[in-house]
Amino acid sequence: MPDSPADVLALETTVERAGLALACPFSNSDEYEASIIQARRAAGAYAPKRPHLQFWLTIAGSAVILALLATIA
Repeated sequence: MPDSPADVLALETTVERAGLALACPFSNSDEYEASIIQARRAAGAYAPKRPHLQFWLTIAGSAVILALLATIA
């Protein structure tokens, strides 16, 4: 047991800090999910969808082939 009032105060402070360290910063799951989404948005996970280059290259290649077939026939 602590001998002096200062030791008691230091022990109480340590116990309070230990309790706060175990506390969850979110009061419910909605706040937790919102925090996750915000962090992912900041990292760029939900970037706007852009058409893929491969799709446009396929369209361009098909157009070239059709143009060549149209000039031959």
